This record gives sequence, C-alpha cells and structure tokens, in this order.
Amino acid sequence: MLTFLAGAFLGGSLGANDAANCFGTAVSSRMVAWRHAAVLAALFVVLGAVTQGRSGLATLQGLAQQDARAAGLTALAAGLTVAAMTVFSLPVSASQAVVGAIVGASLAVGGRPDLTRLGKIVVCWVGTPLGAMLMAFAIYHLLWWPLRRLRLSLFALDPLLRLGLVVCGCYGAHALGANNVANVASFLAVDPRLGPSGAILVGGLSIAVGILAFSRGVMLTVGRGITPLDPFSALVVVMAEGVTVHFYALAGVPVSTSQAIVGAVLGIGLVKGVQILNLRVLGHVLLGWVITPLVAAALGAVLAAGAGR
Repeated sequence: MLTFLAGAFLGGSLGANDAANCFGTAVSSRMVAWRHAAVLAALFVVLGAVTQGRSGLATLQGLAQQDARAAGLTALAAGLTVAAMTVFSLPVSASQAVVGAIVGASLAVGGRPDLTRLGKIVVCWVGTPLGAMLMAFAIYHLLWWPLRRLRLSLFALDPLLRLGLVVCGCYGAHALGANNVANVASFLAVDPRLGPSGAILVGGLSIAVGILAFSRGVMLTVGRGITPLDPFSALVVVMAEGVTVHFYALAGVPVSTSQAIVGAVLGIGLVKGVQILNLRVLGHVLLGWVITPLVAAALGAVLAAGAGR
C-alpha cells in the first residue's frame, strides 16, 4: 500500500510540475485557456504513457535493486522533493528527483547503484537542454521563412498559430507521458499485482490528476519568467521540447521535460538576442536543477536508513 500511495503521490507531483512544459507557453501567451490546456494535457499524457511508456522502465529498474518497501520510500522521497519545488513554482526535473532518491536510498543501506546506467542517464541530462536549444533554433528558422513568404494577415495568422500551439502542446504531453511515466511506474511495478502494464496505466492516470488539480502556477512561471514569448516563439518552443523528449523516450532514458523546455526557450533567446533573457529567473531554474537530485538523494537516504533501524 505504501508503494502504491507514494507512487501515485509522485505521479501527481510530476503532473502538477511538468504540464507547464507542454502548454505553459500557450497559456501564458493567452492563446489557449488553462482549463482547456489542462484537460488536453491530461488526456495525451495518459495516451503517451500507455502506448510508449515501457522503454524507460528497464533503465530505472536496473539502476538499483529495491523491494516493495524500499520502492515506496524512494518514491515518497522523490515525490516530496518535486512537490516542494512545485510549491515555489519552480520547474524542476522529476527524473532527477527519482534518480537522486534511488541512488541515495541504495547507498544508505549499503547497496551499489549501477554506475554505467547512472552515467548514461547523467549524460542524457546534459544533452537534453542543449539538444532542445539547438532544436528550437533550427525549427524557428525553418518555419519562419515559409511563414514570412505567405504574408498572412493577423486575422489569418492568429487561428493558425492557436491551432499549432494546441497540436504541439498535445504532442508535448504525449511525449511527457511516454518518457516520464517510467519515473512513477518503476516503483509501482514492484507490486506483482499490477505488473508493467498496470503500473504504467496507474502512473499515467496519477500524472493526469496532478495536471488537472495543481499545474496552473508552474505553467505561468515557465511561460513568462525566462523570456517573453510571442505565439510563434511559443509554438517553436513546445515543438522543440516535444521532439527532444520523445527522442529520449524512444531511447529508453527518462529525462527532464523542464530542462528541455528551458533549453528550447534559450534557443529562442539566441535567435532574438541574449539580452531579452531574464537571467535572474534563469539562475533560479538552474539552481533548482542542481539541488533537486541532491535533496532527493538526502531524503531518500534518510528514509531508507530510518526504515532499516
């Protein structure tokens, strides 16, 4: 029961924080209402989870050996870490929280994490924002040229961009479910009554509940905080984030959608000039990325050591 509740709590925290990475730019640019964005994100997260969510399970389950009790405590540590960051409206990495909690809990009880898998995950963490930044830079120039050639009026351009934001947001939510459901399902799958398919379904549903209930604050932080985005730039950012995260989902490595979206926003900053970036907000986001795995590891270690006494 502890594993189920802690896993569901982690999924809810993940959804509350990471839905911003799918529709935050659209909501903050007032092209899509938050209620509509939340419903669409919830639906497509579940769809992505159940259709393409298995790839990352093996990566996380092979990182360290855990029984049901240890998995529940580790999931609780990761969920508390993500929830705490969400309270402060900071986009953080649920993947970093999960990996940090697993490693911390394993070390606390004398275990030894798989360093090869851990190294692969860390390399992908570094590659995620850099890849999304380059992807956004490329997509912006690729789409801007034909759009400029069309010479559409404002009345024709507005509904086109609105539709594009909805489509890209749904794709981003699908990629979020496909990639990040492993963060939740890797704990739930310890329960033999669920198995991989049941764990993925429950994980996807818990993420969807978090989106519907608690995602509004972080959506606005991501969309407005780092740099102001016009609707076209918002579309490019979400498209770049979705492509980047989906790539890692297919590769079987859960990564941070927050890192991908911030990297994509930085790509827009490169196009328009670094001077438009809010470096103070960006610094807070980067700080969150650094402390998230450390806090999760410490909390996971404390819970695991306490349970072992």
